[in-house]
Amino acid sequence: MKYRVAAVQMVSGPDPAENCATAQSLIAEAAHAGASLIALPEYFPLMGMSEQDKVAARERDGDGPIQRFLAEIAVKHGVWIIGGSIPMEADAADKVRNACLVFDQTGRRAARYDKIHLFGFQRGEERYVESNTVEAGDDVVVFDSPFGRIGLSICYDLRFPELYRSMGLLDVIAVPSAFTFTTGKAHWELLLRARAVENQCYVLAAAQGGHHRNGRVTYGHSMVIDPWGIVMNRREEGEGVVLADVDLERLAEIRASLPALAHRRLKID
Repeated sequence: MKYRVAAVQMVSGPDPAENCATAQSLIAEAAHAGASLIALPEYFPLMGMSEQDKVAARERDGDGPIQRFLAEIAVKHGVWIIGGSIPMEADAADKVRNACLVFDQTGRRAARYDKIHLFGFQRGEERYVESNTVEAGDDVVVFDSPFGRIGLSICYDLRFPELYRSMGLLDVIAVPSAFTFTTGKAHWELLLRARAVENQCYVLAAAQGGHHRNGRVTYGHSMVIDPWGIVMNRREEGEGVVLADVDLERLAEIRASLPALAHRRLKID
């Protein structure tokens, strides 16, 4: 079985309506090119001027303009959408859940994943403390689809291989992200290819990529990687669409020739 996937790369700003319009155009481009599974980047609808902007824009589960947009655009183009991430209500009034929502071609929500690992980094004047405004999720999320078994993760999760190992046998890992330029240049491709090789599956990585109006610079390099660790296609920076064909027969052949997953001796709890 073969099908086409797309990783949408954006350089989102502080206006959700403007960002959704950009996403709509790029999704249309991907669908026109034959993609049936399309992934958006982390925080595709909002890269605010302050960290509090996403708290003000957070939506209730199952209700909100961004959620309606994702459902409607999936129906319009008859595709599955992995909706990057959007700010959702948290238990704490001053925080959000950084949530990845998946919609099928009928507009039905097929999955929700709340980011588990919260980013923290400091080097010189560059400093990020995601836990100041984001409440961590708890649940590992895998869902079955016409495209196989897909595991969901977001950005900083990429550094924690035990998350993916706990998902079991996968066909695709989705990693919507907004990696900083500093950490992305050092580790982004390295980590993505490692996750593809060790889990013997495809990796679909849609990223923010460029200079944002709030002064932040994201690394970009959205890409699709095959189970052998080969980068099939990429976009370094700026808005655009990365297309590649997933071949589940090739995936099965790789696992048959190198049955590393069957050779595991140490099991996680």
